[in-house]
This record gives sequence, structure tokens and C-alpha cells, in this order.
Amino acid sequence: MKINLTSVMVDDQAKALAFYTDVLGFIKKHDMPAGEHRWLTVVSPEGPADIELLLEPMGFPPSKVYQKALFEAGIPATVFAVDDCQKEYERLTQLGVAFRQKPTPMGPVMFASFDDTCGNFIGISSFIAPA
Repeated sequence: MKINLTSVMVDDQAKALAFYTDVLGFIKKHDMPAGEHRWLTVVSPEGPADIELLLEPMGFPPSKVYQKALFEAGIPATVFAVDDCQKEYERLTQLGVAFRQKPTPMGPVMFASFDDTCGNFIGISSFIAPA
């Protein structure tokens, strides 16, 4: 068993696509009509092309409640691995990304979280090299 698709709920698919590609650096993989919304996925240029992130429209009313509760509690909708959390924080800050939490050591990882402009906090983390 392996992960091949996961999703993050977004309040605007077009805005999400722009943020996740132009700012975060993901690559659009699928963009197909799906009723009133789109089947819209992105992949990492640094990872396997068969692991996709679905930019999921919030068509199911309880998803809005869930997304809002996570956001208000400051809980990331998902966490992405990066090679160096501090460097990625600096890169994204220069692009105007609003961070909720600056890079902070948390056990064996450095962790930060930011607003994805689509209703979510997203985390980034990297392992801390042992001293």
C-alpha cells in the first residue's frame, strides 16, 4: 500500500492553483472538468510524479466547517517536507507568504506554518542534522 493521492480543501481552485504552482513551486498535473468544479492536481518537481495533491473544492458543506475549525485552531491542513525549513521560510517570505509560525525546532525537525491564501495553514518541516 502506498499514497498516490491526497487532498487539501481550497475555497478557490484558480487561486489555489496559482499559489501552489507560482509560489510553492508544484507542477500542475491534471486539470479536468468535474461538474461545476475541476479535478485539479499538482505534483512536486522533486518527488515521484505519481504522488498527487488534489486541490479539492469545498462543495460539501461540512468541509467548510472543518477547514475553518482547523484554521482558527492554527492546525495545518497538511505538512510538506523541505530540505531546509529556514531557507524555504526565507524564500517564501520574500514572495509575500504570510507565516503563522516561523521556523521552530520541534524534536528532530524544524517546523514552520503559513497561510495558503485558500483557507488553510500549511506546514513545512525538515530534519535537523544531529550535532
